[in-house]
Amino acid sequence: MTISLLWCVVKGGAVRAKRCAWLTVPSGNMRSNVLKFGGDGMRKLILVTIVLVVGTFCVAAKASFTYTFACITDTNPTNAAIGEAQMFVDVSDPGGSQVLFKFTNIGPDASSIADVYFDDGALLGIASIDNSCPGGGVSFSQPATPANLPGGHTVSPPFVTTDEFSADSDPPVQPNGVNPNEWLGITFNLQTGQDFDDVIADLASGDLRIGIHVQAFPDGGSESFINGPIIPAPGAILLSSIGVGLVGWLRRRRSL
Repeated sequence: MTISLLWCVVKGGAVRAKRCAWLTVPSGNMRSNVLKFGGDGMRKLILVTIVLVVGTFCVAAKASFTYTFACITDTNPTNAAIGEAQMFVDVSDPGGSQVLFKFTNIGPDASSIADVYFDDGALLGIASIDNSCPGGGVSFSQPATPANLPGGHTVSPPFVTTDEFSADSDPPVQPNGVNPNEWLGITFNLQTGQDFDDVIADLASGDLRIGIHVQAFPDGGSESFINGPIIPAPGAILLSSIGVGLVGWLRRRRSL
C-alpha cells in the first residue's frame, strides 16, 4: 500500500504553485521517507496533507450517518444492554430525492428486530424494502402490527408512528426478523422540497424519530428502542487521530 501526499513550498504565507509535487511513499515506510524533507518543509507538507484529508473525509461523511439505539421499555436491563450494543441504523443518501435506512444487528447475542417505526420528519412514504437474505432470513412487509411502537407512549413527547411508516417481519416473526449479522434496508421517498440534509437535521432535532421492537432475547423477552446519538464516521475518527498525532510529533521535533 502506498500513500500519496501533495508537497508544496510555502513562502510568505502563500503556496508556490510551481513548487508543488506529489510524493508517493510506502505506508509501512512513511516516517523514514517523509523525514527526508525535514524542517519547515515538513511542517508545510503536514498542513497541506491535513487539508487534503479533511476534504476527502468531509465528502464521505455527508453520504452516510450511523445512529445507535436507546431502550425505552427497560423490562430487563440485560436485554436492554444487548439491544443498545448490537442494533444500529445507517442513514444514507441514494439520490433521487430518497433516503435509505439500513438496520443492522451486529450480534453476537440472540435477538431479532421484528418491527421498525418512523415518527414524522421530511419523509413522504416507503418506496422499497430490501431484505438482506431474500428467500430465507430477513423478510419484512408494511405496515407493522401493532401499528405503534410498543412502549412509545412512555417517552416525551409520545412516539406516534406516522401512517404507513412502519414494517414488520413476516411469519414466523423471529426467524424472519433481523437476527445477528443480518440487515434490513428501507428506502423512503422525500417530501417535495426536502433533501437528505433535512432528514439528518430532523433526526438531530427529534422531528424525526426511528423506533424498533426487538424480540427473541436470550430469556425470550422483548424491548423497544428509539434512535440515539450519531456515531462519528470512521473517517472522522481517523482524521482526529491523524491530527492529534501530527501535532504531538511537531511539538516533539521543536523541543529537540
